[in-house]
Amino acid sequence: MGADRADPRRERHLTGIDILHEPTLNKGTAFTEAERPRLGLRGLLPARMFSQSEQVQRILENFRNKTSDLEKYIFLISLQERNERLFYRVVMDHFEEMMPIIYTPTVGLACQRYSHIWRRPRGVFIIAEERGRVAEVLGNWPYGPVRTIVVTDGERILGLGDLGANGMGIPVGKLSLYTVCAGVDPASCLPVTLDVGTRNAGLRADLLYPRLARERLAAEDYDAFVDEFITAATERFPGVLIQFEDFGEANALRLFRRYCEKTCCFNDDIQGTAGVVLAGFRAIGRMRPERELAAQKILLVGAGEAGIGIARLVTEALTREGLSADEARQRCWFVDSRGLVVSARADLDEYKREFAHGHAPAPDVLSAVRTLRPTVLIGVSGQPQLFTREVIERMSDANERPIVFALSNPTSKAECTAEQAYAWSAGRAAGHRRDVHRRGGGAGRGCRRRGLARGPRLSPARPCTGAVARHRDGGRARGLRTRPGHGARSG
Repeated sequence: MGADRADPRRERHLTGIDILHEPTLNKGTAFTEAERPRLGLRGLLPARMFSQSEQVQRILENFRNKTSDLEKYIFLISLQERNERLFYRVVMDHFEEMMPIIYTPTVGLACQRYSHIWRRPRGVFIIAEERGRVAEVLGNWPYGPVRTIVVTDGERILGLGDLGANGMGIPVGKLSLYTVCAGVDPASCLPVTLDVGTRNAGLRADLLYPRLARERLAAEDYDAFVDEFITAATERFPGVLIQFEDFGEANALRLFRRYCEKTCCFNDDIQGTAGVVLAGFRAIGRMRPERELAAQKILLVGAGEAGIGIARLVTEALTREGLSADEARQRCWFVDSRGLVVSARADLDEYKREFAHGHAPAPDVLSAVRTLRPTVLIGVSGQPQLFTREVIERMSDANERPIVFALSNPTSKAECTAEQAYAWSAGRAAGHRRDVHRRGGGAGRGCRRRGLARGPRLSPARPCTGAVARHRDGGRARGLRTRPGHGARSG
């Protein structure tokens, strides 16, 4: 413990069929005439050597012949599992076409079907029954040195709910983006699923579900299990960045508070979405100075970790612009499943009280928009089509240029589409929809991946606090908290 295991690809020289079965080394028909006899590949490949460009053409032909996005996903993952460098060449050269397949929205369906489309193991599954042996389990991972871990417990996969062990598709997909967007060596990336059970009765009844059917761990046992994982990961892989992904809101917020100041960790749902939203505000403010952040009244629909993360980052940014903390929080309002979050409600979780204001109740989004007349409407509810025509029209009545961010994921869970927002506002809405990357967008998430993947490697910074996502002017994240004795550096 304490030192990375050396990459086995460098410990021994594979030859023959072993090379063709090792996806990090296999080049398939791209092995040259000089390489084939030296590596013991004569007779194991067709005689003709194909360049990687020619291989890409073959892959694209087969990819485009697939009749569904799920079939395309299976095809690409199968390619990644047999020829890693060709996989990344295809994705990097055809990013706009491949991005919606290897990640959202298709990865959501792939997770739902994970038990039925599973082909080869990828990543590390740590089951609750391995408590006391987590370090040993991590030691079985054959690649390294590991610098980035994306970990999920599968409780809230995108907007699809508790998918348990089927959630492994999310860490695998996220780390693929680290390589595509930031050039990170895949051997330094480790996908992890903490398999603590599932409340999804349908999965537990599925004969192909890849674990013993059991309910989720109780809170005390769960916390001890996560703590053992964090301790084992940081000891075995010194300096590793741990990204929490798609944990349930209560666990996500609690775990982030517990580890953010003592571990190099990041929660994409709390901080990542918030960073993209703040970048959107900055962009709109540059185009229209009167729409700068301090001038906004923001209504967030959905009071889970994404919404709370956005509100906290906006509050932090506003306090740096001179507002008091109370004034900054007054700019952020919430609607949850029971209506407007107001201080008189007795049913509020503690984390919601931070943004509960004195106001008359409002039972739904439309009534809240009518009453508050917000300048910004943000959807992180996971409830499809919640932003109806009337909601967008009321936003347009109150604002010359209403700002609408419909961010719920996957696309099928979006509060509205970009087309709907533009049509119902007579073309006046500004904002962001996750499905816009199909037409060349998605750059916000790509730039964020690049900064997060590279920042902790280039800087001695440890905790990835809210400052990492703050002030993304020109794509730069500033204010990374540093270890004692080191100056701040750009992320």
